[in-house]
Amino acid sequence: MERRDLYDIDRNLTGETIAKIEPTPEGRYIIVVLVFIQNSEGKFLIQRRSRQYKDGKLATTGGHVKAGTTSVEGIIEEVEEELGLSLKPSDLQVYYSGREDSSRVFFDDYYARVDVDLADLKLQDDEVDEALWLTVDEIRAAIKSGEFLSNHIDEFERLMAWLEK
Repeated sequence: MERRDLYDIDRNLTGETIAKIEPTPEGRYIIVVLVFIQNSEGKFLIQRRSRQYKDGKLATTGGHVKAGTTSVEGIIEEVEEELGLSLKPSDLQVYYSGREDSSRVFFDDYYARVDVDLADLKLQDDEVDEALWLTVDEIRAAIKSGEFLSNHIDEFERLMAWLEK
């Protein structure tokens, strides 16, 4: 059973873990990561979540960091598992880190600029139905229509503000 490390409110490891299916205990936190990958044409690598096992929404790649894994290692692992794409730590920039007390989560949002042919990706069947390169306008249209995963909207807007700086 996959496990997750638990952290205190100051993001210090507690030495405790929980199983993936367990709720995060009061006063403890887990780490969630995501990455927006942009190509040299300015398009973003967006995935359609599995219609069979998930909600079929458009989203970026992300997930929960497994026990014994750092945030960077966690996002590299998620991208490899879901898309079959190998990233290096040097490909990644953190553009936002935060803490959400109500859901007891620390989250790290990453940005990578990578060119990849969609035909070279190996999608994880139970997670991803398809991968697409979408423009900012296409993502905004998907957000407006309700087709984009609501949990990733704020992260996308934070990225847009970060990229404008």
